[in-house]
Amino acid sequence: MAYFCKIIKCSYLKNFEALGLSQPLLDGLAEMGFTEPTDIQEQAIPILLNEDSDFIGLAQTGTGKTAAFGLPLIDLIDINLRETQALILAPTRELAQQICGQLELLSQKVGRLNVVPVFGGANIMNQIKDIRRGAQIIVATPGRLMDLMKRREVSLDALKYLVLDEADEMLNMGFKEDIDYILSKSDGGRKIWLFSATMAREIKVIVDTYMKQPGEVRINRENIVNTNIEHKSIQLKASDKIEALRRFLDYDADMFGVVFCRTKRETQQVADELNNNGYATEPLHGDMSQAQRDAAMKRFRNKNLKLLIATDVAARGIDVDDITHVIHLSLPDDPEFYAHRSGRTARAGKKGVSIALITRGDNRKLKHIASKLGIEFAPAEIPALEAITKKRIARWSDNLKAQPINDKIGEDLLTTVYTQFEDLSKEELLAKLLTKEYNSIYKRNSITDLNDRSKPRDDDRGPRRERGPRNSSGGEAGMKTYFVNLGRKDNMNKGSILGFVCDTTGITGADIGRIVLDGAHSFIDVNESVATQMDKINGVERDGREIRANVHTGRVIEPRDGGRDGGGFKGRSGGGSRDSGARKGGFKGRRSDDSRSDRSSSSSSSGGGFRDRATKEKDSGPRDGKSKTDKPAGGKGRSKFFGSKWD
Repeated sequence: MAYFCKIIKCSYLKNFEALGLSQPLLDGLAEMGFTEPTDIQEQAIPILLNEDSDFIGLAQTGTGKTAAFGLPLIDLIDINLRETQALILAPTRELAQQICGQLELLSQKVGRLNVVPVFGGANIMNQIKDIRRGAQIIVATPGRLMDLMKRREVSLDALKYLVLDEADEMLNMGFKEDIDYILSKSDGGRKIWLFSATMAREIKVIVDTYMKQPGEVRINRENIVNTNIEHKSIQLKASDKIEALRRFLDYDADMFGVVFCRTKRETQQVADELNNNGYATEPLHGDMSQAQRDAAMKRFRNKNLKLLIATDVAARGIDVDDITHVIHLSLPDDPEFYAHRSGRTARAGKKGVSIALITRGDNRKLKHIASKLGIEFAPAEIPALEAITKKRIARWSDNLKAQPINDKIGEDLLTTVYTQFEDLSKEELLAKLLTKEYNSIYKRNSITDLNDRSKPRDDDRGPRRERGPRNSSGGEAGMKTYFVNLGRKDNMNKGSILGFVCDTTGITGADIGRIVLDGAHSFIDVNESVATQMDKINGVERDGREIRANVHTGRVIEPRDGGRDGGGFKGRSGGGSRDSGARKGGFKGRRSDDSRSDRSSSSSSSGGGFRDRATKEKDSGPRDGKSKTDKPAGGKGRSKFFGSKWD
């Protein structure tokens, strides 16, 4: 059957009362303060309530699609029957949880309606118990639902409605086979309601295969991006991006936003660096446990965080009011993803700002996004340190004036303090107080002009500290170098090493310079003024092993490849002694990132690939006891970076 649907147009209805919803639902909506439906709601709800057919709703994230299918679904479910009558599939566990929460709120006046969330990362036995108690509506991610179906814990024999929410995202995330399995096992007369932001080719295949002459509602594609969002772009060096975030936070005390990163690793590193410098942020990515993600989202919803640092897929379930800013630390490849990201702000008629932090090489991609979405990016600048100082001092002054006086402060104490300061004039005392606040501002910000376009071009390899003059060990002047017996084989990267040192010692990230990471150890440069605090590391246990930090006086050679194991010409010295675990060898040839990570499990393992014959030792044989024909593990490593769109 060729792709076909009937485009249904209905007159625009001014309020929920005109949509045909039951009185209990209307009472619940009125109590929650909802009076006027969104475009997708006013067009979809009458059709879903009255038309006994499949349905397609095309609308962007943030347009109210959950209520568009949730309200009619609640009205159509028979609450007196315990069987599963409706199934809602969602791409992520965050979105599944969000849908469950909204259905429970919407049905609060209807009666007891059992809505059960089913997703990976949670205890499957608890989910089975909830289903066995009676689940009239199951909200699930495809993988976990298919698992439960194969265990025969979910029966879809009585299913009447199957909702595919964010269908394009489920297909982008590789759930095509799971969706096919679920749809093929639930074809006993159920109706399919498909909601998506786009009508991609894969969506049309599902429509042709499983749906029968569906009705369709399309929300004006010209309004794909919320018109209440102000789009800005700022060109700067990649190494200045995190300081740019810090300056935004220092300048705008009311900032409450989401920062989007490309990878899970970048997300964690950005959050670690901001936290280590005293900013309230949390990461949100796929490597976190469900409990960690729930805790991060709870803190964000309660506004205990200024910024949530997230990947695209992890942010799929974010539906939080009053988000003021969306910041793109790296631009997405797909313009639709930019629309999804920026749609996290400017909800419920409010205004919002979407800021793209770009390097010079991103200009073509920015123009492509602007052209495809019909938007314009206004050039903007990072707040200057002088402007930040002016605003923060003004806030500090207001807070000081508004500070209530503690009535427990007695006259004797006041007299004592007055005596201590009686030789100072009012102007001198204020100047001293102001100096303390002023110094705190400049301590956490560099004096670099981040808006200076005359700097050499920078690529997008991430944040790098600008270093001053070097000392004899190759580190920065004024720094001491420490050897720490933690490395890549301990599942550490530079961000996690930095976090470990700061958490253990109390040293801030501003006092830590170069970090050279190897397989079994690291070298860390620490400001001499706080270097003695590194002694706190000695004796700390991590994974049952005692960690130590010793002053290192020898020269440290940083790997040519930015800190990854192997690769690059390292010279005859091998970059260090054998005892320290440094590798010998000259040019080692290309190899995959998978093999690189395998090699890091042993600080003394030898690299593969071509080596000059002069480096071979005729009599000693293989040093690690392996055959000379042994090859590094791992095949093609390209997939580590390009194999998953959702890394």
